[in-house]
Amino acid sequence: MEGNTNPNNPRRVFINDVDEFSSKNIAKFLSACEAGKEEEEEEEEEEESPQRKKPLKFDVVGNVSSSSSPQKPAFLLQQYVSPTREELFQVLLESDVVVYNVSESSLPRQVEEASWAVTALHAASENFKAEKMFILVSSVMGWATTAPTDPSDEDHLPSDEEFWKRRPHPRFKSHNTLEKLVIKLSKMKSKLKCYVVAAGLQYGFEENIFHYFFKVSWMLETPEVPVFGQGTNHIPTIHVFDLGGVIQNIIELKPKAKYFLAVDQSKNTLEDIVKPQEVDCLSIDLRLDAANVNSLLNLSWRCLSGLVLNMESVVQEFKDSRQLQPIRICILGPPAVGKTTVAEMICKHYKIYYISTGKAIEEKISQLKEMRSGSQPGDFSAEATAQKELEMIEQSMESSQGQLTEGQVFEILQEKLNSKQCRNQGFVLDGFPESYSQAAMHFSTEEMESQESHLESRAPGYNKTITPDYVFSLEASDDFLTERVRALPQSTAEEAHLVQDEFLSRLSEYRKREEAEETVLDFFDHCEIHPEHIELSAEDPDYTDVMKRITEVVGLPKNYSRSYEEHKEEDPLKKEAERRQTLAAERRRRKEAVLAEMAAQHEAWHKSMQEVQRQEKERLEAQVLPLRNYLMEFVVLSITEAMSQCCVLKPDDPIDFLAEFLLQKRTE
Repeated sequence: MEGNTNPNNPRRVFINDVDEFSSKNIAKFLSACEAGKEEEEEEEEEEESPQRKKPLKFDVVGNVSSSSSPQKPAFLLQQYVSPTREELFQVLLESDVVVYNVSESSLPRQVEEASWAVTALHAASENFKAEKMFILVSSVMGWATTAPTDPSDEDHLPSDEEFWKRRPHPRFKSHNTLEKLVIKLSKMKSKLKCYVVAAGLQYGFEENIFHYFFKVSWMLETPEVPVFGQGTNHIPTIHVFDLGGVIQNIIELKPKAKYFLAVDQSKNTLEDIVKPQEVDCLSIDLRLDAANVNSLLNLSWRCLSGLVLNMESVVQEFKDSRQLQPIRICILGPPAVGKTTVAEMICKHYKIYYISTGKAIEEKISQLKEMRSGSQPGDFSAEATAQKELEMIEQSMESSQGQLTEGQVFEILQEKLNSKQCRNQGFVLDGFPESYSQAAMHFSTEEMESQESHLESRAPGYNKTITPDYVFSLEASDDFLTERVRALPQSTAEEAHLVQDEFLSRLSEYRKREEAEETVLDFFDHCEIHPEHIELSAEDPDYTDVMKRITEVVGLPKNYSRSYEEHKEEDPLKKEAERRQTLAAERRRRKEAVLAEMAAQHEAWHKSMQEVQRQEKERLEAQVLPLRNYLMEFVVLSITEAMSQCCVLKPDDPIDFLAEFLLQKRTE
């Protein structure tokens, strides 16, 4: 096969390195498009043709590296894993459009391969049965050192109409040479049409060059995202799907212009956007005018105004593409059941935030004290507000034996649950809420009318953004809990408020709340968040089985994967947990083996006793048999006859009668 000679068949498009960010998303965009759709819609407006041609589709193929996943993505018709030059050239010959994307890297491999591909295709173009198209996707770094025609005129920007004036960044000179080669070949008369698209820094979906910014902002590991340099340089950008739209338009319209600047209309500086690690690309200071794209192409822009003005939708794309979803968990149960231990284990496993009422109050007091001390000089109103809040908290704690009012606890927990950390990563609520009314107060949207406009509800009246997605109720008998508390050291029991009297009081209150008409678990059931009940066992002191059950229900972490240091730190702990689990399993196995052996021994003893009893019975029967025969022959018949006569005659003295009868019988 050498290209597509039937215009009604799908256009076969080859894209290199479809396992990379830019090429992958361009392939996704084109595979979802219909070639000629926009053009035909315009023609339909001018004249209503009863025999309108069926829109053509793109069949996208591409090559991937050997390290990529062997599973073919759904948007690809075919993928080729690390093909040789001969194999790759055959694939190019079978394609109608060849897109070589070198915009993401300054490495020579991609540039050399693209140069070879366009040269080889041009050399073979005489044998083409139909026209083919070669589109080089290069980088605006080829314009990095281009001086403006008139520095004082901000309205006159360098445009793709004067592409011959461009000057590349030193590390992108090979890109510039490749662009010149493609432009040169485009001017030659052949069946290979060539185009160059100089793409701005690409953003969207899982992100690439701007990934550092999104990751730091999402994880909130630093108060502010650092900016490289002064941050006043202008960054030309484009959404990766808009870049796909430019390529689609070139394929459909076959414009006369051969060079296109693919940048949006934003004039954002680096400070407006980000500080990632790609120093060369982000040190560019360039404002460009995509004149050919705006005038010659019929592009439906996704982010015409740029990254900053479309940040909300781009952030949502980022979260969806990387599957970054908050995990919200609530752990409930009686005192001493191990809620805090399990909650902390969950936080460590899923890298989410731990929340308890006590800790939240402590953090709030610490924050207010820091604000009162004037950590931000000159902000006197904040200091005064902090002082007032702190005084109110202290007064409540003094008058209520160290307790805050429900309203104060509500405000503190609402602030915590709605913090960026909890909204981004999620949280584990430890032992809260305790009752139906508390749950309704904290998770009902009716208590937050001011925020009603931007909150989504899971069920009528309940706030989806802070309501836990998973509720686990740890359960154990009173005897089990009491024995556990008795085994605690005195210092540990006092610190955890589990001294005997206090524990029994708390346990009694918990059991009363369980018997209420509406419990906290009922609240979550009404929200269709059905609690999971986990029974604790004395054979699982390290909560290994509990964590296994929880992770099975919740699933894999929806967070960034752990760093090497975290894996290294976790490895000894994991090995120790596995060692303990193995020892516990071995103890259980030995115990079961001993019990099985004892049961077998008892069964053997029982069978042996039955056999002994049977043999003893047979021996006794053998000994008794002659005596029985003797009695039957000499005694029983005479006595039976005597007793029969006695019954008939009924003498006054039966014994004397029997004696005389037997004596007489003997004499006869």
